[in-house]
Amino acid sequence: MQAQRSPLPDGRWHFQHGPIDLIIGAAGEACSLDAAHQAAWERFGEVLPELVQELVQLRLPVSGPCRLQGPVARRMWQACQPLSQDFITPMAAVAGAVAEELIACYQRPGVARAWVNNGGDIALHLAPKESLRVGLYADLARLDAVQLQHGLTMDGQFSVSADMPVRGIATSGWRGRSFSLGIADSVTVLAHTAAQADAAATIIANAVNVADERIERQSASALKDDSDLGDLLVTTLVPALPEAKVRQALQAGLAKAQVLRAAGLVWSALLTCQNQSLGLPAVTGAGARPAVAREPRGLALA
Repeated sequence: MQAQRSPLPDGRWHFQHGPIDLIIGAAGEACSLDAAHQAAWERFGEVLPELVQELVQLRLPVSGPCRLQGPVARRMWQACQPLSQDFITPMAAVAGAVAEELIACYQRPGVARAWVNNGGDIALHLAPKESLRVGLYADLARLDAVQLQHGLTMDGQFSVSADMPVRGIATSGWRGRSFSLGIADSVTVLAHTAAQADAAATIIANAVNVADERIERQSASALKDDSDLGDLLVTTLVPALPEAKVRQALQAGLAKAQVLRAAGLVWSALLTCQNQSLGLPAVTGAGARPAVAREPRGLALA
């Protein structure tokens, strides 16, 4: 299994190696971009073999001192360790940590801005005075062939500027590519790093939950024999729920997000479940913290 790359028509790159599938975009001086893309490609081929060497340890719950050796593996552990009061393994931060490893290749003179998108977990580089706009697609249940062919209808957009303490964006939920203990359609988190955002989104999405016998769950190991979640019950089907129960589940997730925000682990977040949303939008000003917002869809951060 060899790493592969291909240029995209709009100047972005597609890197793929086993389960790692990245879209990389950048803007700046041509010579600097060429050097950055080449450095990212050379580093990319090393990442998966490094992770495979420590995969057994990476699938264990975070506890005690870090015994991992590789830089990406250690970044995964470090992002998850502050969240270890809940069940979490370093694998909760793998996508963000990989994106973060490669974005370092673009942090050089001549590169104005860059992003590494690892399946929706995104690491950013922004030179001074630069910014990026990010589209938010909150509910995968609405995704169909028509939208894939003609373009997605975004639920919202937000901007990330260089003066914001945000260089990572991640989304988690029960409809995503990874298992979840909760019922959120999506939880999108902005944080200081991509690995931190990835881990926090996982924990908050797990917390968006409510008791209802119609919600279907199975042990993670029955669905995937090498799952890092073992025999924990993960969500496989969420029926239409009463609005009050949806709001209760979102409030539980919001409470977890507020705890993480108070600990400095989350800058802002949007939690979505069955056409309802709760958010922690950013607040400007010295020492300010995000406040609660209740909007039906989307979250625009300026």
